[in-house]
Amino acid sequence: MEKIQKKLIIRNADVTDLNQINAMVSRSYKDESLAYKGTMVASQITHFKQGCFVAEIDGKIVGYCATLRISGEKCLKEHSWREITGGGFGSTHDSKGEYLYGYEVCVDPEYRKFKIGQRFYNERKKLCRFLRLKGIVFAGRMPNLKKRIKEVGSVENYIKAVKEKKIRDNVLNFQLRNGFEVIGYMKDYIPGDLESMGYACHMMWKNPEFEDENITNSSKKTYKPSIDEIGSVRVATVQYKQRKVKSIEEFEAMVTYYVDVCSEYKCDFVLFPELFTLQLLSLEPEELPHHIAIEKMAEYTPKLTEFFKFLALKFNINIIAGSHPVKNSMGEMNNVSFICLRDGTIHEQAKIHPTPNEQYWWNIKGGKELKAIQTDCGPIGVLICFDSEFPELSRYLVDQGIKILFVPFLTDERKGYCRVRYCSQARAVENELYVVMSGSVGNLPNVPNIDIHYSQSCILTPCDFPFARDGIAAEATPNVEMVSFADLRIDTLVESRNTGTVQLLKNRRHDLYSVEWHGKS
Repeated sequence: MEKIQKKLIIRNADVTDLNQINAMVSRSYKDESLAYKGTMVASQITHFKQGCFVAEIDGKIVGYCATLRISGEKCLKEHSWREITGGGFGSTHDSKGEYLYGYEVCVDPEYRKFKIGQRFYNERKKLCRFLRLKGIVFAGRMPNLKKRIKEVGSVENYIKAVKEKKIRDNVLNFQLRNGFEVIGYMKDYIPGDLESMGYACHMMWKNPEFEDENITNSSKKTYKPSIDEIGSVRVATVQYKQRKVKSIEEFEAMVTYYVDVCSEYKCDFVLFPELFTLQLLSLEPEELPHHIAIEKMAEYTPKLTEFFKFLALKFNINIIAGSHPVKNSMGEMNNVSFICLRDGTIHEQAKIHPTPNEQYWWNIKGGKELKAIQTDCGPIGVLICFDSEFPELSRYLVDQGIKILFVPFLTDERKGYCRVRYCSQARAVENELYVVMSGSVGNLPNVPNIDIHYSQSCILTPCDFPFARDGIAAEATPNVEMVSFADLRIDTLVESRNTGTVQLLKNRRHDLYSVEWHGKS
């Protein structure tokens, strides 16, 4: 074990800690199936940063603790870990829940003599007192159960023997010493936990400072929303007109104009259409074969990313730069959206599902990663055109905490447009989030596959009382070059998710189904 030079601190986790947390979790679990996958930890922090903690020694993260807020109706009845945590994403967090629910405490094996678990429990209790909640609930493992079940005869007898100190169980003993009471046990809590035979001990700590008053009013007074739940976000969608340009400087001048306009309107985000940069193919003296044209466009990638980064910094606006053909490290062509943030950061999101035309004419391959993008206005997601027609993708992003989804698209006629439009509206309703769409209009002769366009860019909302009557916050005139704006109230969206007419996300059956990402993320 390394000697500690400075001090051990417990602090709230941040998405910048992800690499260290994931590495530490992997070291801590002997069974890799119990470790977190991909974006789960980022999602847990995004949903309730106030309840996620890390232990840090000399800059090294040696422990992680995850908590969410939930109603007694859900956490006091029988449930599974998957059901109560939204499959490990923490997406079941309820900002008005009257209990904290602990679903992870993980400590680096080399640092388990520093009472880090005890420190995490203390932080949870402090948070519970601060929020004036009823208490803390969780379901604890019983790692010696399989070894002793024949001796004691039943799970109930095992718990009784541990309480009477006839059997030693380090996990259960620790929780009892911390003032938690046994309120029962649950079967199939984590089926893969073979040592506990899938069972878990259902436990509760009651907040001694809780005053038995109307819990809803108490929550309203004390709940402090995270930064991405406060106020409004102003977004703009550019319905961009395709026409022949004489130079790349002419293209840059038009894009700069739109970014400048959106900045003058004090927008936080501006969205451009899918593959709108293919306008640069009009610079060629004659029509290029498909495979040569797409290779030619990929050569512009470094110049264009620097250009959009410069605009984001200069005009203090987050730019979703439509999409552009990019050759990846494997030599394959992807359709990639560059998200250029106003702090100078650049993120990429590849199109997961290329259309048949993209695959046939341009040999575009599908991307393999899908992540929420952290911005100064909270996490966002980007799905390029056809990807919006696959509901699993948007649900996976919502599990990661997004509240705004950006959909750059490219359609040549109304039927194709309607597929993207109707599916995007469905994504807004079923996920209770905002969806921003941007497409191109106009004509581009001598550029194959994008010579004609049809678009009606729009900004969509859920369909409930706090939002626009028809679920449309703003909408462009079809096939006319223009910019549409809308102020999106994030706090209203959060309120609707918790108290709206139907509350779709809260009513998901995590015990029956889930969205699981099988690839790298």
